[in-house]
Order: sequence, then C-alpha cells, then structure tokens
Amino acid sequence: MLKVAIHGASGKMGQAIVRLAANERAQVVGAIVSRGSSRIGRDVGELAGTGTIGVAMSDDTSAGLLGADVVIDFSRPEALPRLLHLAMRAKVAVVSGTTRLDGTCERLLDETAQHVPVLWSPNTSIGIHVLAEIAASAARRLGPGYDVEIVEVHHRAKVDAPSGTAVRLADAIRGAREPAGTLADVHGREGNVGPRKANELGIFAVRGGDVIGDHTVHLLGPGERLELTHRATSRDLFARGALRAAWHLHGKPPGRYTMADVIGG
Repeated sequence: MLKVAIHGASGKMGQAIVRLAANERAQVVGAIVSRGSSRIGRDVGELAGTGTIGVAMSDDTSAGLLGADVVIDFSRPEALPRLLHLAMRAKVAVVSGTTRLDGTCERLLDETAQHVPVLWSPNTSIGIHVLAEIAASAARRLGPGYDVEIVEVHHRAKVDAPSGTAVRLADAIRGAREPAGTLADVHGREGNVGPRKANELGIFAVRGGDVIGDHTVHLLGPGERLELTHRATSRDLFARGALRAAWHLHGKPPGRYTMADVIGG
C-alpha cells in the first residue's frame, strides 16, 4: 500500500481522495487542514463518508507528513511554501494540484525537486492531458491559417478565471505554433474591436450552476472547424489522477515530473 498524506484534507478534492484511496491501493496516514479549522480533531474518513479510518485532521503539517510516502496537495497558494519546506525535510514526495502559484512557489517547487520527487499540475485528469496533446498536434498540423479559441465553463463558486486548465491548454497550443511566442492571449472582446488578429488566442470563462469543468478548444479555418471538448462529470476523476501520479512518484529519484510522465507521454 502507498502511504499518502493529504494537504487540504477537508476540501472537496481532499475528501474525494480519502474516498478513493483504498481502491487505488493507497492508505491515508495524514490529513492536514488549515490552521484553526473547525474540522481539527475529526476523523477524515467520517467527513468523507467512508467511516472511521483512524486519522484525525490536524493543522500540524509536520505531524501530518509522518509515515507518508507522498503528500497530495489541493489547498491554497499561500499554504504551499510551508508544505514544500517540510516535505523536503521529511523526504516526502509531493503531488500538487493547487493553482494560481506565484514566482516564489514556482521557485520552491524547483528547489524541492532537488530533494524529493515533485509533480505539479493544474489539472490531474488523465483525459485533460490527452486533450492538450491532441489540441497541440491539431494546432501544429493545421497551421496559422486556423484560429484557436478556448472556452471553459465552471460552477458559480469558482473564484479564479481563466481556469488553470485553460491556461495549460493555451500553453500547449502556444508551444505547438512556430515561431514560439507569436500568440497573444485575449480574455474578452467588447465594442468595436475590429477584425480578429491572426496572432490572437482567445481564452474565455463562463461561470454558473454546478458545472465541475468543461473545456473546449475551437480550431476555426476556412470552410471548417474542429471542436475538441473535455467534460468533467465527477471530481473523482481528478482524485484518481492524483493518486495515479502519487504511485508514479513512489520510488522515483528527486526531480520535476509531469502528468505526461504519468500517462507515458
């Protein structure tokens, strides 16, 4: 069994990982929550609906990492630096799906990867990473004569826009087009903006209801268009991807890893 600590254990993703861990041959040994959380001391299995598993939620990160092979992080950017410092010290591998990281967090991910295996991804869905590969291939093969626009749809409670996944898709498409760096992101159009410029890459966010996450890459050319879509119908898919990533890191040497490594891309 892979021994896993969860950083952000009281959140929706943390609870999904607790529910699915046993099916993925993983044992939850630590459940870390934010300082002062009302869930401190409560069994994480009870919160997730799986029954008591003997792991109480705690805001003591060091204690939560004890005995873990890998820590899976779905928390907030401001909480990540402390986790990375402590994971380095404890020699615990890190899988993180926390988004909107600043330059400090990015540097710390690289620093941590010198000591333990690290995988950061804004989306741990296997399907999304296959979509990124397909979209990049399509953008490259169709060429600059085809315009590219990305539309993402999420629930009304999502606080950031565009989604980290949309940014990931845009990066993949940008990397596929030559010369590199010729595409300019456009996040909205209003008024007399004039004709679409050839170097625009539209990225648009739609918010409403309880949509878990839909992403569509539109490739529009003369007389035809391609629409490549991924729809998430359950958060469990992200938890499964994170647990698969955790297994991939187990026993690996220090370094930065990606979801492409996990799926063999």
